[in-house]
Amino acid sequence: MLRKSRSGAPLAPMDNRPMQLQKFLVPLGCAALLFLAHRSFGWPGVAAVSGGLVMWLLLHFTRLMTVLKRTAHRPIGHVDSAVMLNAKLKPGVTLMHVIAMTRALGERVSTEGAEPEVFRWTDGGHSTVEAEFKTGKLVRWQLARPDPDAPTPAPAQASDAASTPP
Repeated sequence: MLRKSRSGAPLAPMDNRPMQLQKFLVPLGCAALLFLAHRSFGWPGVAAVSGGLVMWLLLHFTRLMTVLKRTAHRPIGHVDSAVMLNAKLKPGVTLMHVIAMTRALGERVSTEGAEPEVFRWTDGGHSTVEAEFKTGKLVRWQLARPDPDAPTPAPAQASDAASTPP
């Protein structure tokens, strides 16, 4: 999915400069808050700001653990409805947000460590959504539906030999 400018010309895929800056700005902002707290209120100010920062970190950690706990009991790459997932996706959302929406880890399509990362989610009707993430943010995705004329694959039998009498 390419974004369009006001003139209708396609724009390049979203660049993730804000994500790169975030690596430096968040720790720098935390240090600035601690410095200002010490300068204004002394050590009690540093203790109060440190407590706030620890709470902020704990909130993010709790959200991450909750999302991963929900995905633990679902098959990898499965989603209830690929069409609904396709409708809910927006450029720039994080991989963790998509995992929270699907409640399942995506099936990795790209090679390990490759950039951009590509993940696939499939529903019960064999429709798939392939999502491409660059530096952790969604840049493009594509819905693929199975051909309605093609025969549907039969589910694999657990064991034909075990079901036949001796």
